Amino acid sequence: MKIAITGSSSGIGQFLADSLEARRHDLCRLARSLQPGFSFQCDVSDWKALQQCAEKISVKWGAVDALICCAATQEPIGPAMNIDPSAWRRNLAVNLDGTFFAIRAFYPLLKKSARRAKVVCFSGGGATSPRPNFAAYGVAKTGVVRLVETLAAEWEGRPPDINAVAPGAIFTRMTETILARGEKLAGREEFESASTLPRDNAAKLEKVRGLVEFLLSKKSDGLSGRLLSAPWDPWPDLAAVREELRDSDIYTLRRIVPRDRGKIWGDQ
Repeated sequence: MKIAITGSSSGIGQFLADSLEARRHDLCRLARSLQPGFSFQCDVSDWKALQQCAEKISVKWGAVDALICCAATQEPIGPAMNIDPSAWRRNLAVNLDGTFFAIRAFYPLLKKSARRAKVVCFSGGGATSPRPNFAAYGVAKTGVVRLVETLAAEWEGRPPDINAVAPGAIFTRMTETILARGEKLAGREEFESASTLPRDNAAKLEKVRGLVEFLLSKKSDGLSGRLLSAPWDPWPDLAAVREELRDSDIYTLRRIVPRDRGKIWGDQ
């Protein structure tokens, strides 16, 4: 496969890029720092820069089989009413705009793939439940998941398939940032969780790699618009229930309401 991946200079993005390349996929790495091999130095929040990258990749490859959006930033960390609005905007620019810009730039190349093209985006802590002191990151990652669902609905019945991955708690530079900011800004629960998070990521990263490879494979053809947890969801078995999932709300962001509203609000 010909795969473009953003955020390939560190953390999960670097691990995936190295792993997929080792499995003889053709990789184009996009990151703020220039990487070895076929790569481009690019800030994903810069729409024109991503356009230029896509144009250069088009000249070399002609088409892209898959896009993996890993670029992310976690800061600002701290109570929402204390953070700098410019830092808020920067977070959303990288996490949310950067994901949309990458998909928008590579969409024409994905449509030219000779196989069923795939898009894999990354969710993060705060996407499915409130995460105090990480408002910008949580809001941006929630936006990414809803973007995945929306694009899947727009592309219904045709490729590319697009899904979001929740990697679980993995020790990365983001964890180091939480420790550096301390309990006062991150909050006791987040700081203690980061402090006790094991440094050995091998088993957790293998689960992430397994899920991503499943989503890139033909086994996931037609599975789209879902948020899947690498450590918790039974993703190896989803190929058998793709049709059932298509008409369900499983693995999506949805509002839950009681069956009998009258008993709650007294509107009998």
